[in-house]
Amino acid sequence: MHYLRFDVSDNADGVITLEALASTSADRHPAVLDDVRRVLDWAWRHFPQTHGRAEDGMDWDHDLQDIVEPGGWHAVTLTLSASERFAQAFLAEFGQADE
Repeated sequence: MHYLRFDVSDNADGVITLEALASTSADRHPAVLDDVRRVLDWAWRHFPQTHGRAEDGMDWDHDLQDIVEPGGWHAVTLTLSASERFAQAFLAEFGQADE
């Protein structure tokens, strides 16, 4: 990945949050969306039946925000709520996270 770098946190309920933010000029925005697509394609391919709320026993859920900021900058935030199983597979695949 070129633009997304994920921070990892967890809560007392065992839900792990993987969150990345990229803020770029309009000409770089498509490359950021390519990173987002790569992550989501991987998640759907490897965990296709377990997308949904952690409270319902699912392995992963996601929230994608794509906002145009003043000055034409594009801010993209991708947040994944994950089970331990999903988070371990994610980190093995993408090999990076900031904790």
